[in-house]
Amino acid sequence: MTRAILLVTASAVLLVACSSAAVPVEVDPIPSTTPAEVRALLEGSTRPVMVNVWASWCGPCRSEAPLLRSAAAEWGDRIRFVGIDVRDTQAGGRGFVAEYGLEAIEHYFDAAGAVPDDLGGFGVPISFFFAPGGRLLTMHSGVLDERTLAVALDEILRSTP
Repeated sequence: MTRAILLVTASAVLLVACSSAAVPVEVDPIPSTTPAEVRALLEGSTRPVMVNVWASWCGPCRSEAPLLRSAAAEWGDRIRFVGIDVRDTQAGGRGFVAEYGLEAIEHYFDAAGAVPDDLGGFGVPISFFFAPGGRLLTMHSGVLDERTLAVALDEILRSTP
């Protein structure tokens, strides 16, 4: 009987401890976009732009999200970071942004996945690195690692007059 009470008590303590996790941040709906709107954003940007195409259901996207959050925090004053959520749901996308603390990155919703097709890539994750004015400098398919991201960000920073 004592073991049963201890087990129940330990389970209750564990349940309370696990349920006291941080309350997720509420994220506004992600605005929908089109390839033409993204092209206009790129062409009108006076800063270099990194466009990361992701989806909440994408495991590799989840693994690179903390790296992107850190990069945006460090370089967001010099580089415009844009995320395009593709072939996803609003709830999934908003949950992903909140879960990984990606609110500092500009995000757009592309349910059809037309934007990466227009930019010349496919799949997720995929990242595009643009000079100011929208000229594509480099593209990376797959998960970004710290070195690859640093090299690409350095390249687009060097493209700034």
